[in-house]
Amino acid sequence: MRSRQYDASLVTARPPRRVVETAAADPGLVVEEVGTGFCGAVVECDKERVSLEDRHGKVRVFPLDPAGFLLEGVAVTLTRPLAAAPSAPRRTASGSVAVQGLRAQVAKASRIWVEGKHDAELVERVWGHDLRVEGVVVEPLDGVDDLPALVRTFAPGPSRRLGVLVDHLVAGTKESRVVAQVTSPHVLVTGHPYVDVWQAVKPVAVGIAAWPVVPKGQPWKEGVCAALGWGEPWEGWKRVLAAVDSYADLEVPLLRSVEMLIDFVTAPSEPVSSALA
Repeated sequence: MRSRQYDASLVTARPPRRVVETAAADPGLVVEEVGTGFCGAVVECDKERVSLEDRHGKVRVFPLDPAGFLLEGVAVTLTRPLAAAPSAPRRTASGSVAVQGLRAQVAKASRIWVEGKHDAELVERVWGHDLRVEGVVVEPLDGVDDLPALVRTFAPGPSRRLGVLVDHLVAGTKESRVVAQVTSPHVLVTGHPYVDVWQAVKPVAVGIAAWPVVPKGQPWKEGVCAALGWGEPWEGWKRVLAAVDSYADLEVPLLRSVEMLIDFVTAPSEPVSSALA
């Protein structure tokens, strides 16, 4: 028996398999529902249904049927949007994790003292968020010549600690002799080796190669401003403070000293003795 032969021209070719694209139903994506012709933007989507809002504000809910929607004329299967990857926690200028939705805290009895207004403004610029989280107030002094008497008046105790930041705290200086008179176990004195807190800002941050050497006997801030052409000290300080964006703009001795003070006045640890920089 002769095998049956077929005319190739009569054989119908199998159509190519249809590939349906997928699209994440992100809010705002405009699609058309195939069955009804309803066109609108995605306003909500869960694992079973999607809500679309048309240009008149009408909202309709449709099931997430395969190939049930047109996106720019092309059939698509809508899928639930992927959960957004958790963002890295925001960091404060001091490098700590920022506390979101921070409310003002009632100030604690413990305090941090600094020598003057510029010291206080610099600490606030870098550690302000941290201090508000802890409810710690930073108070500027007019120098530290009267520090022992001021400490006695403050009357520090286990729940009323005092941290003091001192400029130019190195062995053999007037500052070191004053600090040696503070012996309360509830007081921690730290400091940095710089003549003024300005020097604790890295020169590169303010656009200079190095801090000028000011002749002994000449007021340091005035000498610096004269050497750099910065005008009056208040003008120079505005320039210095504006150059500080974070802890990375400060020298390590100041960073270490301030962090020690914050830890001391906030942590329920054993008292720490005073320390020179």
